Amino acid sequence: MNKRTFIKLTSAMLAAPVISPLFAWMSDEKLKNWAGNLEYSTENFYSANSLDQARGFVKAHSRLKVLGTRHCFNDIADSKNEFLSLRAMDKLIGLDPQARTVTVEAGISYGQLAPSLDSQGFALHNLASLPHISIAGACSTGTHGSGIKNGNLSTAVSALEMVTAAGDVVTLSRQNDGETFRGAVVGLGALGVITKVTLAVQPTFMMRQYVYENLPLTQMKDHFDAIEASAYSVSLFTDWQKQRLNEVWIKSLVEEGQAFKATPEFFGAKLATRNLHPIAELSAENCTEQMGVPGPWYERLPHFRMGFTPSAGKELQSEYFVPRQHAIDAILAVERLRDQVGPHLMISEIRAIAADDLWMSPCYKQPCITIHFTWKQDWPAVSKLLPVIERELAPFKVRPHWGKLFTTSPAQLKSIYEKLPEFVQLSKKYDPQGKFRNEFLNRNIFGG
Repeated sequence: MNKRTFIKLTSAMLAAPVISPLFAWMSDEKLKNWAGNLEYSTENFYSANSLDQARGFVKAHSRLKVLGTRHCFNDIADSKNEFLSLRAMDKLIGLDPQARTVTVEAGISYGQLAPSLDSQGFALHNLASLPHISIAGACSTGTHGSGIKNGNLSTAVSALEMVTAAGDVVTLSRQNDGETFRGAVVGLGALGVITKVTLAVQPTFMMRQYVYENLPLTQMKDHFDAIEASAYSVSLFTDWQKQRLNEVWIKSLVEEGQAFKATPEFFGAKLATRNLHPIAELSAENCTEQMGVPGPWYERLPHFRMGFTPSAGKELQSEYFVPRQHAIDAILAVERLRDQVGPHLMISEIRAIAADDLWMSPCYKQPCITIHFTWKQDWPAVSKLLPVIERELAPFKVRPHWGKLFTTSPAQLKSIYEKLPEFVQLSKKYDPQGKFRNEFLNRNIFGG
């Protein structure tokens, strides 16, 4: 440890005795996000082990942000002042079988919760592609998963506990707090420090996963609704080349009457004869089991295995939520850009998500399909491409994923989020001095 780092950490410990510093980044290497494309603006980083420690830290600082599993690709969680980590607060607090809810500390990840929940006979309704993200962070950014009847991850929230800017502890629930609750769930880190989340659960279930290769684009165009409705969760992967979708991932319930019948051909696509990675050239070793092998929900809904921690770096991500009625037109609009997109793309994924009633959710009052881009890590090239893609998608009133890269203007965001003015007022209620704001929020939500 060099002298500068030692002095900084020692001073921080003396200034905030209720917080234990997290020493994972005590080297000269800068603190970065998961992908390595973003270098955070401060190294002042503390880990709270309890609600009292979190409250103490909030009271002691005039500006701060909570930093979770660092899976956001933009600066939504960045801070120039202080970071607070709740990763050590990762306990399952209690399961209520009668109410069908589970309450957890905010730092727990889906990968940590799911096996324990399943062992007690319960499941969540949806999971993201990666199980390694924190529950509080995923819900706060409207992260989703897939399924025409499945809401995004935040729709499972039935209550949350947060520490406000004043250090007060506030509990909001769907049952008791109506519109305030609906405004707070996808809170973008603007209202307070979420310390506890209660999620709706359902009886555990088994699934099978099948993959088909080379779905003709014409078949997608003519049968999109039938393809998306064919199973509990469906993902289409494409590189936008050769007038086809490279892979169709079908995640089906095992139950009789709802199980997918895996015929050799699916709308012109061929049933895969081996496990595949979304990028077919890569090894499927770390992907969830396919080939119709039955398994619990939490080992089939994600694309990647729970026990596998993805390596950081080498990719960028963008994603756009398109109102369901514009799905085919939007997909074809991107497909027409194939020659521009292709050289910089690793893979795209198309999924469907049900509508919800959460103010800042990209699916607020509209069922959506999402068009996701995993880019090669070349920000100069991607930064020039995003405005081109967004211009083509603008007629469809698309909403960008809050935690991924986009160039949509604040004015456009205001026009497509009807509840944004009310969200600003709700944020000011719990954080009147802007303690939890940063450049991302000032730019995109609070108008500077």
